Amino acid sequence: MTVPFQQFPSNWKVPLYWVEVDNSMAGLPVDIQPVLLVGQKLTAGLATPDVPIPIGTLADAGNQFGVGSMLERMFAKFLEGNAAAQMWGLPVSEPSGGVAATGSITVTAPPTQAGTLSLYIAGQKIQIAVQGTESINVMAQNIQAAIAAVPTMPVTAVLAAAVVNLTCKWKGTSGNDIYFRDTYLSSLGGEALPVGLVLTYSTSSGGSSTFAGQLKGGTGVPTFTTGINNLSDEQYEYVAMPYSDTASLLAWDAEYGFSDNGRWGWMRQQYGMIFSARRDTYANLITYGEANNTPVISIMEMEPDVLSPAYEVAAAYCAKAARALLDDPGRPLQTLLLTGILGAPKHLRLDMGEINNLTQSGLATQRISSDGVTPMILRDTTCYQKNLYGQSDDSYELLTTLATLAKVIRNQRQAITSKYPRHKLADDGTRFGIGAAIITPTIAKAELVAEYAVDEYNGLVQNATGFKNNLIVERNSTDPNRLDVLYPPQLINQLRIFAVLAQFRLRTPVATVTA
Repeated sequence: MTVPFQQFPSNWKVPLYWVEVDNSMAGLPVDIQPVLLVGQKLTAGLATPDVPIPIGTLADAGNQFGVGSMLERMFAKFLEGNAAAQMWGLPVSEPSGGVAATGSITVTAPPTQAGTLSLYIAGQKIQIAVQGTESINVMAQNIQAAIAAVPTMPVTAVLAAAVVNLTCKWKGTSGNDIYFRDTYLSSLGGEALPVGLVLTYSTSSGGSSTFAGQLKGGTGVPTFTTGINNLSDEQYEYVAMPYSDTASLLAWDAEYGFSDNGRWGWMRQQYGMIFSARRDTYANLITYGEANNTPVISIMEMEPDVLSPAYEVAAAYCAKAARALLDDPGRPLQTLLLTGILGAPKHLRLDMGEINNLTQSGLATQRISSDGVTPMILRDTTCYQKNLYGQSDDSYELLTTLATLAKVIRNQRQAITSKYPRHKLADDGTRFGIGAAIITPTIAKAELVAEYAVDEYNGLVQNATGFKNNLIVERNSTDPNRLDVLYPPQLINQLRIFAVLAQFRLRTPVATVTA
């Protein structure tokens, strides 16, 4: 019997016309690539901690996690950069024994002229009308009222005479990443502090700007064991996970890594990648970056004076990467804007030499785009830097490598599992009828070569001739029911450097004529 019926029984005798429909040669792989945002919820949120939940709109995020919560704010920034992804949220509770970060704004001198106070807290702008006759206490009261009137603020504001005390709405170290300042856009952006008004901010522990304050004193980091276990084997291709401490990175690396139980491991074959962000000084970032070494996590560096918090930067980075890599996993992410993020002021940004060094220390890098405010991705570097022996290794240096490899493997898996789900295995040279449900090493090799040609046409791989020459398909020497394959794809590369030697001339040399 050479026609490979799967359902129609060979002993059926009732006439006449019977049709079995077979889709094994028709389907193509479909990538949905869901996104998972991980962050803390407020007690007001309806969601159950540590259980992933689908989110369709920002209003959903507010209802489930609490308006102004860390996770709701992450969804706000994600949606600014990617409104088409299938989104999930993994809410985590406050760390046990954690402490909320605090800070303050003190009005030390009253305004003497009317104007508008432009105040920024965690990147959110508040404009406060100033009459020019307010006392310091009244001015502080106006600031407190303006903050309290914005429910998406990640802080609460309590008035004490001329001081506005700010407290993060949740406990933990993540609150320490909330910065606040005035007149971020300066006079060029139409912002100026009203004449006479002087504001003093609680001291920043990392920023070098005299105009910025920072919440401090937050302690504790959530644990992820239960939340990660509850992900089960559902696919979450892109994860925004803003906690960049060692324990958190290890937990998520174990889930997404290349071990037997990891999502990149041979048993699970789910793949995926994690996006985070880290604020610190240049020297500290160099040390931090070189201490990490995982291919499945990419951490975006942040100057100390980036106004947006790290959890929002991680979400914005994930949003743009997820959108671009789903469309084409081989294209570099450079120049993609981190939409909704407010970068460091011009005089407090890293220079190109520092950015280049951070890239070589396992950190993704950004710089301000032409609008003068919004950061854009420069290089989508992963944390991977060394092999098992501690030697330099660039094999997993870039996110595009992971994304392209996952796409190629999934294409191959879809072709094999659709076309050969219940086939028999025979040696090359075995004679059988055309269409029989039998596969040989040569047939399998031809299938892989044909699939590679499609991937090459779609811009995922290159050098089909080299692939064919190095591809090995053979029957296992001890298990007669197993095919072993050495699959050597050469992934597509990216144009990341265009180096030019401008060897100019002031005049054209005149050729010497010999008689």
